[in-house]
Parts: sequence; structure tokens; C-alpha cells
Amino acid sequence: MTTSKLRRQIAWEAARLMYFREEPEYYRAKMKAAKSIFRGWVHPVDLPSNGEIRDEVQIFARILEGDQRTERLKEWRLEALWMMSQLAVFSPRLIGSVLTGHVRNGSDIDIHVFSEHLEAVTSRLDGEHLIYDVERKSVTKAGVAQTFTHIHIKDRAPFELTLYPPHKRSHRFTCAITGKAMERASLAEFKSFLESEYPEVDFEAELRRLNDQPDRFQIYEALLLPLENVHQSKLYHPEGDALYHSLQVFDLACDQHPYDEEFLTAALLHDIGKAIDPDDHVGAAIEALDGCITERTQWLIQHHMEGQQIREGTAGSRLRRRLASHESFGELMDLCDCDVAGRQTGVVASKLEDALDHLRDLAQTFNF
Repeated sequence: MTTSKLRRQIAWEAARLMYFREEPEYYRAKMKAAKSIFRGWVHPVDLPSNGEIRDEVQIFARILEGDQRTERLKEWRLEALWMMSQLAVFSPRLIGSVLTGHVRNGSDIDIHVFSEHLEAVTSRLDGEHLIYDVERKSVTKAGVAQTFTHIHIKDRAPFELTLYPPHKRSHRFTCAITGKAMERASLAEFKSFLESEYPEVDFEAELRRLNDQPDRFQIYEALLLPLENVHQSKLYHPEGDALYHSLQVFDLACDQHPYDEEFLTAALLHDIGKAIDPDDHVGAAIEALDGCITERTQWLIQHHMEGQQIREGTAGSRLRRRLASHESFGELMDLCDCDVAGRQTGVVASKLEDALDHLRDLAQTFNF
């Protein structure tokens, strides 16, 4: 095998490992790829650079994601502009794939922020009602151990903020992919870049839209939490409160259609109206979720009680024909099966946070 051909094959296999998130780091991906392709020692000169692997990853993204990738890039750049505006006091700098355009499934919006105090940053995030986790990661380079503080934000888009002390604002960080100075942009620089990249966009209007647009998963959580205090008839729901039941239904739905976000959302939210209006929990749910769910999810929630009638054989022929003519009728009946099966006492169910995280991951992967 020629050196150039071997190098390309290793780059392609390493890119595949990274695109499908089997391996997150360039070095480990290229070594694993080299081992699988050439079962022996590979000369370092035959190993592709990180930049070559990144280019192959982009080929995967273009092939598998198509126009969706372009739309995601634009939307995430707007989200980055909004987040940087909220964190302007911390001199934010955008780095990474959203700035360079190399986004793919699994990417984050990476921003450096500069403050002596983590609490100052998280307080600002709390003020925007954002959900986040703090991670402290130890890294050893050239024999020197460093601890980095990352803030992972779970919102309409995935963010990773990295905290640095203020004196690092002018520091020239090195890009792990190219080995050169890292591309980064301040808020003013990024806004200027976007104005030239998307001259048709009214950015002030977009920032107002994003500022007024709540995270739908926060709305879901707010509607689900009261179900913990909704105790139903033990004759029909021996499992206990309505939240426990909803999480059981969600887990069963994941077994049925693990990648169908609309179906799984309906399974988790189908009973949220019971904490609003027990006499018309379906109508209350549809009203409360207006604008926060797709038409298909709404249809599944709206007709899950009628689906139970079909399942029990008590529905009239006209109702049966009407529902059976819908393209999601099969999933409706699957939802009804999960609804009935999710009434067990003592079973272990997912935590609400984990269920919402699963839906977030699907939304980010499939760009809903």
C-alpha cells in the first residue's frame, strides 16, 4: 500500500470514529484507525494530521447531514451571538467549529469566558434560567498539570464555556487541530463577521427573538414536576403519582421507538394536563403545550384516550376509521400500550432530568 493511500485510509477511518462519536480525541482516533487498517507499526509520517481528519469529518457531515448542516450552523451562530451578548461583561471569545464552520452532529458552541470567580458567571446564567453543569477537568501537558473549568449549558443549543482568569484575555491559545494560533472572535468581531456572512439577517430582531424564546425543555420540566403531587385512583394507577407513571411510559416508549423524538415527547408529556385540569387533562395539555411541540406530538397526545377506547374495543366504528386513517396511528397504539404497561409498582424508572437529557440529545442530533 502506498504511503499516500495508507494516510488517506487512516484519515477516513479516524474521521468515521470521530463523526459517530466512537472516539472523541484526534490522537486516539488516528491511532485506533491505524491499528485497524495496518496491523503493525505505522511510521509517524504515514499518520494524517488533525487538519486532514477534520476535513474528512466534514465530508461525512456534508454527505449525511446535507442542507440541515448549513441551517444548523446559521442557527447556532445566532445562538452564540445571543449567549455572548448575555456574557459580555466576561469578555467572551468564540472558538471552534461554530466560528470556523466545521459543525457536525455532536458539536458544541465553544466560548472562552474570563473571570476570577466561577460564581460570577453561573450567577449570570441563573439569571437567564439556564440549566448547566460544571466540570473540572485535569490535563497534563509537557509534564505540567492544569485544571480547566468547563460549564456545559443545556439550552436550545449545546454550549461549553471554558473559564479563564482575566489576564488570559490576550493569551494566544494554540489550536489542537492545526498547531497554529487558535481562531477566535470577540463579541464585536463575531457580530461584524455575521453581518458580512448573512447580510439578509436583522440581528437585533434575531436577538430579541432568542431573548423571548424560552427553552422548550424547561417548559416541559415545569409542566411535569407538578405531576409528582397528582395521586390517581389505585384501581387504574396502582403505581402511585402521575410523574412516576409518565417516566415509566417514557422508558417503555424508548424500547419501542428509541430515536423517534416526537413519539417519546408524547409519551413523557401525555398526562401533564392532570396537574392543570383533571376533568379535561387532554385539552389542558394541548393548551399548555401550544407552540412547544410538533403537530405529530400534539396529535398523539390529543388522541391517546381515544386510542385506549380502540384498544379496549369500546370505540365506535367512525372513530376507529378516522384515527386509523392517520399516518401515525400505529405509533398511537404503541403509545397506548406503553400507557397501560407503565403502571407497575416498585419498578425503577428514569429520573426526569435523564429523560429530558435524552430528548435534548435527540433534538440536537436530528436538528428538531
